[in-house]
Amino acid sequence: MAEAGAPWNGVGQSAPARVPEGALVGAGAWTMLVLGVLFIILPVGALVQHSLFDGAGQWVGLDNFARYLETPALADSAWRSVRLAALSALICVSLAYGFAYALTQTAMPGKAVFRAVALLPLLAPSLLMAISLIYLFGNQGLLRSWFPDGSIYGEPGIVMGSVLWTFPHALMVLLTSMATMDGRLPEAARTLGASAWRVFWTVTVPASRYGLCMALVVVFVLVITDFGVAKVIGGSANVLATDLYRQVVGQQNFSMGAVVGVWLLLPAVGSFFLERSIRRRQAAALGARSAVLQPVRSPLRDSVMWLFCATVALAFLTVIGVAVFASLATYWPYNLSPGLKNYDFDNMDGGGWGTYANSIRMALMTALLGTVLAFLTAWLVDKPRRFGPVREALNLVLSLPLAVPGLALGLGYILFFNAPGNPLGGLYGTMAILVLCTVVHFFSVAHLTMLAALRQLDQEFELVAESLGVPFWKTMWRVHLPVCLPALLQVAGFFFINAMTTVSAVVFLYSPHTQLAAVAVLNMDDAGDVAPAAAMAVLIFLTSAAVRALFALVSHWTLARTQLWRLK
Repeated sequence: MAEAGAPWNGVGQSAPARVPEGALVGAGAWTMLVLGVLFIILPVGALVQHSLFDGAGQWVGLDNFARYLETPALADSAWRSVRLAALSALICVSLAYGFAYALTQTAMPGKAVFRAVALLPLLAPSLLMAISLIYLFGNQGLLRSWFPDGSIYGEPGIVMGSVLWTFPHALMVLLTSMATMDGRLPEAARTLGASAWRVFWTVTVPASRYGLCMALVVVFVLVITDFGVAKVIGGSANVLATDLYRQVVGQQNFSMGAVVGVWLLLPAVGSFFLERSIRRRQAAALGARSAVLQPVRSPLRDSVMWLFCATVALAFLTVIGVAVFASLATYWPYNLSPGLKNYDFDNMDGGGWGTYANSIRMALMTALLGTVLAFLTAWLVDKPRRFGPVREALNLVLSLPLAVPGLALGLGYILFFNAPGNPLGGLYGTMAILVLCTVVHFFSVAHLTMLAALRQLDQEFELVAESLGVPFWKTMWRVHLPVCLPALLQVAGFFFINAMTTVSAVVFLYSPHTQLAAVAVLNMDDAGDVAPAAAMAVLIFLTSAAVRALFALVSHWTLARTQLWRLK
């Protein structure tokens, strides 16, 4: 006989008791929260903590910060970082705003081509832009007369390189903002007799001010925390990111490096809370009665904007094209005949072809782990109806990487995982820590993307499934995963490409057998092998482009077979 109260399986034996679904969901939420604290909160906390101690491990409080500000060279670096980041943001967002306006508000031809060209820098490390500028305007550059006496090295080069690599980031923010504009507003203004110029200033600009503000913030933070451009073309113009690198790698002064890392955290954290404040005040751009904007053809305006977009696109193609040409030149600038000598990485100082293989392996693992975790954490935050405080805390923790620059995160990983007595110290120097740091570095964007995808579904789906006794994992497999398939593919591609191109998050964490291709570009440039550095950067770019094309094909093929319901 079965025991009283035990479920009967029909053959004379009691069935094993199932674990309640609520307990599984709660355990999953708590597990993800603990992992978030372990791999996000504690490394950043170790960075802040280390800034309050001296090299001997003695508590000094804010003395390190005071000493930093009293050192003229270091204080100049901080001011230069702010100044150059602000200038780069103004130039970049001004250009990107005109480009986004042309793509969304005009009827000019060739929009798809211009958009694709403008997003090309996303596929390459920021180092590629700086190296290409050297080949264009450096001491032996094709256009060196434009910058006599090598003046491209320093602040002009940092600004130009920063504008080039941050342009697509600003453009994506502005395109999203301007594409959701209510088409009735400019139409009403034109009906009332307003000129095109007046419609632009009284309708278009106010309607896109949220995107404009956010683009400025995004570019400012990207530039002030960037390491690659300033390291390659900055010359003697030191900034906060290069100071941090020199303090840690050059002088092994981890305490002062932690101080610089905290300084880098401040603008990023400030922008994080500023974005949330602006978003709360922003009214919805599209209402229930909104109409999609249909650009009105204007020959003069469309021609002017086409010329503007063509000029910007030509600049990007020139910069990337020069890097490709230089990577194939036998001996720049004396023998420009093409060859593959610069791709013989095994005879260079950057670590050989093994670094490229490491990058591919790391990018694949990052894409797989990051995509799975992004879906699971987004589901745990959005779908369960219980464990509200834990889910809110999890969402907050997973949003924090947006406010942590790559250099600061990498240094925090050193200080935390390499600390004496840390049971996880065995991760240091392995491929695993590179994967984990890269996943964390880019996780917030992926998490928010998956969250937006899951929120397409009304809660009635879960309520109906519960009323029918369908386990939550079946609902997840049969409903949530198919709905999120486009976002899953997008997130996987996002992780792969960023893992291939990132430098700042991993520059402190690699070992001789886990060196990556983007780091090899930096090391070859330091060793004076600029052409091989360009070759490796071009190889990263071509790999990212090929993977992006592959994901586009897979996405098209998959969506055509699994997402027909979206077309109904």
